[in-house]
Amino acid sequence: MEKGKYNLRNPAVKRIVQEIKELQKDPSNDFMAAALEDNIFEWHFAVRGPPDTEFQGGIYHGRILLPPEYPFKPPSFLMLSPTGRFETNVKICLSISSHHPEHWQPSWSVRTALTALVAFFPTPGNGAIGSLDWTKEERAAMALKSREQPPQFGGPERQAVTNEIHEAMLAAEMALGKPSDEVVKEPAAAEAASADRAAKSAQLNVLAAPALPPSPVPVNQASAKQTLHDLAASSLEAPVSAAVPNPVPSPLQHPSEVASAQQAAVTASAADAALLQQQQQQTQIAQPQQQHNSLLGEAVGAIAGDPPAGGSQSWEDRGLTVAAVALVVLIAAILFRRILVIAGADVTSLM
Repeated sequence: MEKGKYNLRNPAVKRIVQEIKELQKDPSNDFMAAALEDNIFEWHFAVRGPPDTEFQGGIYHGRILLPPEYPFKPPSFLMLSPTGRFETNVKICLSISSHHPEHWQPSWSVRTALTALVAFFPTPGNGAIGSLDWTKEERAAMALKSREQPPQFGGPERQAVTNEIHEAMLAAEMALGKPSDEVVKEPAAAEAASADRAAKSAQLNVLAAPALPPSPVPVNQASAKQTLHDLAASSLEAPVSAAVPNPVPSPLQHPSEVASAQQAAVTASAADAALLQQQQQQTQIAQPQQQHNSLLGEAVGAIAGDPPAGGSQSWEDRGLTVAAVALVVLIAAILFRRILVIAGADVTSLM
């Protein structure tokens, strides 16, 4: 503050200068405040979010406008940082603010007002001027965001004061030996809960999608990949890719859940394809056996004089069939006789 710019005999100026000295002598760990050099009736401050709430870890900036009649009239409070509890750049309505001069006590100070402001954070807004009632998850996200950088406001002088206060608040945490993960413990937990709810919503979207074909046999991912490789090398009529549905991801779905759904579709389709290939192989093996049984049955029926299935047989066809069977029997008798002759000759030579 420039010497001689203000009348130190003025009650308001005298009181403000006294409070500036007291804050410099006995600073608080919960907030920091400083008056502008060119206007001691305008203060910039930063407060920490109250612990064990969704505001924990937040560093929230704002302005205090002191009236010329201070301390006999209350100050006005305007938040610069989004909090989810108070609007920004609006004179918020509190029992310690200019909206309720009847509650203000001249014995209260800027320190008292900032302590009360922090206590108001977790209270409901109830529709008061400048109040908000956002969800805990949204407020927790804003608490994390508020730590990244101070808000932008005003000209270079005002911005410089805001930047210095923000750096001093972060440095105070380091001086107290508080790790950053402990400072933002509650907001991080709230954000994790919000992410968990989003993941559950994505799972519901996956379940609401068209059902995939059931897998008749259990297969793991390795066997599914090998089956796909084997099927790609074989000449199947329908390509495997045509049987693999590609579920459309919902905007709420997590990429890992989309990949899981696609992998499940590939696994089920691979199992279906493996079963289809097995059935085709069994069919190929069964067909020659069926043909052999059919021919044998027809030959036996011909000997017995029964017509073949599927229609009546003419006498000419039946005669040819009997002749063929007789020829086969004759050839078999000749071969059997030769075998006996050869076997007898071997026995004679041995004797």
